[in-house]
Amino acid sequence: MNATPEVLRVALALAASGVPVLPLRGKVPFGNCRSCKDGACGGRPTMKVAGPCRCPAPCHAWAAATIDPHVLTSPVWAPVWSEAVAVAYHPGGAGVTVVDLDSAAAVAWARETLPATRTVPTTRGEHWIYRGIMRSSNAVRPGVDIKSLMQYARWLGPGTGHVANLPAAVRALVVNEETTPAPGEVVSSVPERVTWDRAVAAGCRHTERYVRTGLERGLALVRARAESGAGSQAFGVARFLAVQHARCPGPCGLDVMGGEVVTAAVSVGVPEDYARRAVANGLETASERAV
Repeated sequence: MNATPEVLRVALALAASGVPVLPLRGKVPFGNCRSCKDGACGGRPTMKVAGPCRCPAPCHAWAAATIDPHVLTSPVWAPVWSEAVAVAYHPGGAGVTVVDLDSAAAVAWARETLPATRTVPTTRGEHWIYRGIMRSSNAVRPGVDIKSLMQYARWLGPGTGHVANLPAAVRALVVNEETTPAPGEVVSSVPERVTWDRAVAAGCRHTERYVRTGLERGLALVRARAESGAGSQAFGVARFLAVQHARCPGPCGLDVMGGEVVTAAVSVGVPEDYARRAVANGLETASERAV
């Protein structure tokens, strides 16, 4: 590497201060390495808890985050840094939790509810950073995500204010997320099944095969989270589906697709009310960002 890209300079400075970092190609990490591409490795089988990715190249999103300068400047990472446009960090690895407030309403709620701490402005809201780690979860409230263990956050600067200890009010946001039933135990009944078809999507610009393939892949991701995290996965799938149809004249049958995602989440133990809320928030968040 003849010249050090600015993003790598930032990454090395953060790593030197003990903050695990990884490159971003926008707002998202680079794809998995060749050995793990398309789930060839089994879908991050060893990453059920926070810990380092063992692949030599940046791989598995947050799990690639590191403070090792030899890894960050290694030949296998060099091509990625040359294309990276931003730096992300692993909050849990840095010993912090980020409350990601993605709207003005969410920021107003935090100011009324949570203790003051260091804040970092974002495009749509703020990151509130607390000292302490916890389980990550998306859509704990409208416009509010919790990023700590097993997630990454985009580095947007040091922010302002003193870092406060992680309050019980933030931990409580994920206490009643989803649960997975014990064998033979039913958390909630599976809703009446709905199925997307062209009849409910007269204004969709995509082919039926395209829509169905994307939806089936999303449903498989939700069903694969039988042990934990299916509710958060349902949120992510709903948001992804909505983004794909943001430029369609409509209607596209997103409500029906959302119903299928809810059914998949409930089938692996997510309480129906939580599943519906997570999916609705995912669809809403994507719609807001498309405006």
